[in-house]
Amino acid sequence: MHEPLNLTELQALLARAFSASALVEWLLLLGCLLLAGLVSFLLYRATPRQPQSVLFGRRVVDGALLPVLAVALAFVARRLLPVWGVAPALFKLVLPLLVSLAVIRLVARVLARAFPDSKPIRSIERIGSWLIWMGAALWVTGLLPVILDELDDISWKFGTVRLTLLNLIEGGLTSIIVLLLALWLSSAIEAQLLKRDSLDMSMRKIAANAVRALLLFIGLLFALSAAGIDLTALGVLGGALGVGLGFGLQKLAANYVSGFVILAERSLRIGDMVKVDGFEGRVTDITTRYTVIRSLGGREAIVPNEMLITQRVENSSLADPRVLLSTVVQVDYDCEVESVMKSLVGALAAVPRVMSDPGPSVQLTRFADSGIELTVYFWIMDPENGSGGVRSDVNLAIWRTLKQLDVDIPYPQQVQRQPKPALAEGLPPAPRP
Repeated sequence: MHEPLNLTELQALLARAFSASALVEWLLLLGCLLLAGLVSFLLYRATPRQPQSVLFGRRVVDGALLPVLAVALAFVARRLLPVWGVAPALFKLVLPLLVSLAVIRLVARVLARAFPDSKPIRSIERIGSWLIWMGAALWVTGLLPVILDELDDISWKFGTVRLTLLNLIEGGLTSIIVLLLALWLSSAIEAQLLKRDSLDMSMRKIAANAVRALLLFIGLLFALSAAGIDLTALGVLGGALGVGLGFGLQKLAANYVSGFVILAERSLRIGDMVKVDGFEGRVTDITTRYTVIRSLGGREAIVPNEMLITQRVENSSLADPRVLLSTVVQVDYDCEVESVMKSLVGALAAVPRVMSDPGPSVQLTRFADSGIELTVYFWIMDPENGSGGVRSDVNLAIWRTLKQLDVDIPYPQQVQRQPKPALAEGLPPAPRP
């Protein structure tokens, strides 16, 4: 960029930047911004739309590509100004601001991509933006080197190691940058993996989770190394922490291991209809720690992965998505049972969602007290859409068919008999009034 300025030089640059001689710089700066916007818009039109895009954002102007291109073009223009015999004044003031804007946009978009719809992340974005703008202002005014020298004088000594406040700040900033790059790269790889239809959804999910965990681990190691922390000294501490975490976080570790086992074995897949601990619904998401099951009524259950490994799970879609349903009806003893059964099979074949192969069937299952009990069996291919609607349609078809055949549906009847009161022996009946 350029060396920081003192206050006298800053005042001189401001006077030159807003004078008539700086008209060439203003026009050149405007051209750089317009060219950066045009290139960003053309790339946005030529690139498939992606939600939470880091480079383009939602509307191109809130992405990271536009300020980055503006910084690159402005830097090239500043280098060309002395060749044209123009002393740069405006670009010395604008370049730090453009760099700050590019850093803010990049950090904000990476965090939004890695942690969508997170309120704490939005607060972190605002705090980070203010810090970056303050750093740019201190750089332009020439106060940043003075503050850095003061921070370097504040130090602590641990044995033979001298640690300054400036080292801690630099190490923290380096760690943040490394972790942000790891998050950005993992989010991009995860998006590409989830878009591949050639792989099963569960395999794409396990690959995305594994890539993110690996990149974050590598990024953490680089961040610690960049912060000046000796990684070999963490061996003993890591071993002690591992033993403590092994006892204290057994359930959490078991859930993470179970999550990878479920995704690897593909015993549960996203979209399967399952029943766990009395809760039935469709699997909507499988993470490394828990699985989300959404019932047909809209309720969602967050089930720890360990429970899916150690307990019984009923999966209606594991090997075959077809599900057999049944309903029961009674008919009168005086009807033609075989003819009624054939008519019911034909009526059920016309009900939507009822499969034709295997088709519906009717069986005589019991001779009840009030009538002949018939059990109607039918198959459906889409259990994720629920069974209440199709069962209602089947019952309506049965009722209409029996009405057309003039077959009664018997129901229990009770006859109440009241005995006459016995006359007292030897006494005449009471006289009538």
